[in-house]
Amino acid sequence: QLVESGGGLVQAGGSLRLSCAASGQRFHLYVMGWFRQALGKEREFIAAISTNGDRSYYVDSVKGRFTISREPNENNVHLQMNNLTSEDTATYYCARAMTGWSRWTPEPPHLQREYTHWGQGTQVTVSS
Repeated sequence: QLVESGGGLVQAGGSLRLSCAASGQRFHLYVMGWFRQALGKEREFIAAISTNGDRSYYVDSVKGRFTISREPNENNVHLQMNNLTSEDTATYYCARAMTGWSRWTPEPPHLQREYTHWGQGTQVTVSS
């Protein structure tokens, strides 16, 4: 089970830190990702982190502003979001990948079908 928290309403330029708590699973064995879905749009992948946290990946739209991290001992994944804009308004989901992330592969799992477990989502609204 994955449970997101930390969403809310923030002004443009502000920051939020999302958290995803994992329970009942061997958290440290899985690549974890964050997706988001804006109203009327498809769910999109935005970031992922390797099993031990030594590698992360971001899509261009959030690169340099968002930071994904994980705390293996506490079964948590976080998404620090800075310099938010109205374009970041969406429901944010954390997810657990079913595939690994080879060290020889530059991109982590990034398709929805590559993730098997999903949280319920947390709403982020950025006011301009």
